[in-house]
Amino acid sequence: MNNQSVDEVLLKRGWGKIKWTGSNMRMLQGLSEEFSADKPFAGLTVGVCLHIEQKTASLFKVLAAGGAEVVATGNLGTTNDDIAAALNESGIKVYGKRDDTRQEQIENVRKVLRHKPDLLLDNGADLVALLVEADEFSGQKVIGGTEETTSGGNRIREEMPDKVSFPVIVINDSPLKSFVENKHAVGQSVLESFLRITNLMVQGKRVVVFGYGWCGKGIAKYFKSFGAQVAVVEKDPIRALEAAVDGFRVAETEAILPWGNVYITATGRQGIIRGEHFAHMPNDSVLANAGHFDYEIDVPALVEQSVSVEEPEEAIERCTLPNGRCLTLLSHGRMFNLGGREPKGNSAESMDMGFSLIALSLECIAKSRYNLVPGAQPVPHEINLEASRRMLEIMMA
Repeated sequence: MNNQSVDEVLLKRGWGKIKWTGSNMRMLQGLSEEFSADKPFAGLTVGVCLHIEQKTASLFKVLAAGGAEVVATGNLGTTNDDIAAALNESGIKVYGKRDDTRQEQIENVRKVLRHKPDLLLDNGADLVALLVEADEFSGQKVIGGTEETTSGGNRIREEMPDKVSFPVIVINDSPLKSFVENKHAVGQSVLESFLRITNLMVQGKRVVVFGYGWCGKGIAKYFKSFGAQVAVVEKDPIRALEAAVDGFRVAETEAILPWGNVYITATGRQGIIRGEHFAHMPNDSVLANAGHFDYEIDVPALVEQSVSVEEPEEAIERCTLPNGRCLTLLSHGRMFNLGGREPKGNSAESMDMGFSLIALSLECIAKSRYNLVPGAQPVPHEINLEASRRMLEIMMA
């Protein structure tokens, strides 16, 4: 097969995915019609750092329909090359590819910022962090932006609280995203990805979920519904009590490690499963991360402790420890519901709602609504109400 035919196959597959998924994202379809008429982003550039897959392609097309020039790159390891090819063909500039290194991904973020975007659409605060910290972008003005994740919101609030001079609406602070996407869609996609990547049965597995925020709640709920025994590790006493009342075993990390055989992190925090923990996990245990960044599991420590690391299948690494026990790591510690063959991520309908929140939030910033203050802040209540009405109307039709 020559290179031209390979490119044609890639484009055909990418456009097929975008068309099918877009047909199931009816909130975005409605916004596309409205934005095409109103052009709220006319003359503005939207810089994006977000997973590049078929659902995000629908969001990009809505912004472009509203008059925006969209320039994007993906997060580390989550770019679908066929989707990127289709978007580039459509005139939406996408930098990067699925197998980019961390350094290449950072350079792609830099390339997006060199387009001098007026609005930022961020996922993990990579755009915001580079903009406020790199001398190259000193003095570059931004009207405002959105941040998709808890991890990114924490990063803005904790690492650069006085450096961000423009409003950043944290989509994950919306109650809609909490229960529609984080609880139900993440729970569903993490379970689906575990099945797809490992081809193991869930029934009877002893699953330890680290974190009982909205994502942790969903993961615990969906694994339990498929017959797994589920325990929760949660430092917050109120959330820990909630997990217990919901019927889950609650324990400290060190106490629960010998019990489990599947360990899933969903905290958005660093160093949840550390080097000293691996020795206490049973043979053939599975480790997976559902948080945005790849630092919840100490992968370098696991690799360093292993006498051999084999990759029998894509997104599966078998790490053999000196005592002969094997631990299986999924997606090299990255967000595994966007890993492996044909990664799907969260459901189209849930992301339709989440991406509609982003589109409406960017519109409100572009039109200077609600007198937003600089820094990270929740989705305006009016937008939550509007998105709720739209989604409920679609579900009840």
